[in-house]
Amino acid sequence: MSSLAAARTDTNRAHARLAGLVEAITAMSRLDAPADMRLRQFFRAHPAMGQQDRAFVAEGVFSWLRRKRSLEALAGTADPRCLALSALVLHGGVSIRELDAALSGEERTWLAGIKAAGTNLAAAAPAVAADLPDWLFDRLGETMGDAGRAGFARSIAQPAPLDLRVNALKTTRDEAIAALAASGVTAVPTPWSPWGLRVGGRPNLAKHPWFLDGRLEVQDEGSQLVAFLVAPRRGEMVVDFCAGAGGKTLALGVLMRSLGRLYAFDTVDKRLAQLKPRLARSGLSNVHPQVIAHERDAKVKRLAGKVDRVLVDAPCTGTGTLRRNPDLKWRQGPVDVAELTAKQSAILASASTLVKPGGRVVYATCSVLPEENEAVVEGFLATHPGFVAGDARVELARAGIALDTGPALVLSTAVHGCDAFYAAILERRV
Repeated sequence: MSSLAAARTDTNRAHARLAGLVEAITAMSRLDAPADMRLRQFFRAHPAMGQQDRAFVAEGVFSWLRRKRSLEALAGTADPRCLALSALVLHGGVSIRELDAALSGEERTWLAGIKAAGTNLAAAAPAVAADLPDWLFDRLGETMGDAGRAGFARSIAQPAPLDLRVNALKTTRDEAIAALAASGVTAVPTPWSPWGLRVGGRPNLAKHPWFLDGRLEVQDEGSQLVAFLVAPRRGEMVVDFCAGAGGKTLALGVLMRSLGRLYAFDTVDKRLAQLKPRLARSGLSNVHPQVIAHERDAKVKRLAGKVDRVLVDAPCTGTGTLRRNPDLKWRQGPVDVAELTAKQSAILASASTLVKPGGRVVYATCSVLPEENEAVVEGFLATHPGFVAGDARVELARAGIALDTGPALVLSTAVHGCDAFYAAILERRV
């Protein structure tokens, strides 16, 4: 290829990539649906887009979502093209030179000014600088204090690492590290979970043989730790009450060594459908996915007083996962929190009816808001005198996990490096 043809190719690619990102941001700026879903729809509508171009668009979209409020302040506009350019240059690791072929002279000058200003938000309101909506900024200040809120804001401004869970029924962590290294992927043990691996970079592992045969699963370390609080034993009857796509369900099944009976309940069939191929790969034979209409479904009532362990991974605001789902902070407000806390209390109350004396419920969320966590648990204990709070420290120590966050598991992205989770053990005495 001649140098002129190569230059034309580079120019065309720069224009196409930037145009794709601007179109994606425009489509998603309504913030009316989960970002990952909208992005999948966008890519389906653009089947000719190559893998590298898709990665460019996806990374640009999430960079914009993480920094949406400060980018609008720095750029002085909500125009999607200006926001795309600002996100790429300020936070996407893209130089103006790389974009030069797609820029007008006026844009070049404007973007150079943005680059020179950097991320100087000294004159901006504190919530703008923190890239948080006002309601969440204020609430976090009340619950975390200024320093805690600042640490939280810094921790969610970066992309989440890729965490994996080793399927202990099929392999060991050391074997997995060696196998990944042999395929050019660097992985190190996570700090707390004995099954966790943290992978460097952004390798595409979907077709790696160890994923295809169920020896490895994608699962954040915090999510793995919640399963250890449930601590199901072999041969027990266990329910994952809000199973979703089943990440925690599969971890529970491994802890049970595939012995006993493990029900995976969810109200959305599409979510459970995502569990089925993962379950087939896992080697587990004791998992029974079941769609329920609501928390008072007849399938739930049939198990009343018969179950040893119940996990309630309750629907929540997801504020502990904002590294992965930055759109959530822009799509929710105080009204959503109030609606969710009512739903969480109802689900926990219903799930608790399944547990027999001596059994336990583990209530968990991926939220950092006390009204979704401690307040729900305190309200439950006040109205259910047959239950008492257990101690997460004791259960983790039994599993050989040297982590002490108090009687409840309280994980912080800023402190622990994983998604933020809350989990409380509730033991039924009578």
